[in-house]
Amino acid sequence: MVAVKQKTVVTYKLAAEAATHSRTDVKVRDVSSVIDEPVERGGTNQGLAPTETLMASLLGCTNTIFHKCANKHGVKLQKMSMRLDGQLDRRGVTLQEEVDVPFPKMTMYVDIVTDAPDASVEAAKSDLHKFCPVSKVIRACGTDLQEVWTVTRP
Repeated sequence: MVAVKQKTVVTYKLAAEAATHSRTDVKVRDVSSVIDEPVERGGTNQGLAPTETLMASLLGCTNTIFHKCANKHGVKLQKMSMRLDGQLDRRGVTLQEEVDVPFPKMTMYVDIVTDAPDASVEAAKSDLHKFCPVSKVIRACGTDLQEVWTVTRP
């Protein structure tokens, strides 16, 4: 049997239609998603706002990559939940002035339940910082991304 070598760099292809001035219908692979503004900002509230979509992608990527890192370090997760508090400097989106760091601070709270030793959990967390592409991009743009971890033993 011949092993299939995965590509190290891949190209994602997304397509989008501007359904309204605030709603964007996005397609990737065979999946569709709606990005929209809330009613109070002129949207129809049919999906996450663009800024919320960015923050949600951090939560999704943290989930996926941490599970991989946990598995690598023998950390069996019985439960994982996350929440994110993110500050947005609205001067940019309201066209008042250009903002170099639109999200000055984000705090992500990660709660896990595991019986793994602390050292293994710490190793998995360390790898998360190395391999989560979304958090790397957010940190690289200058956002102060803090993490608050709560580890509960079953």
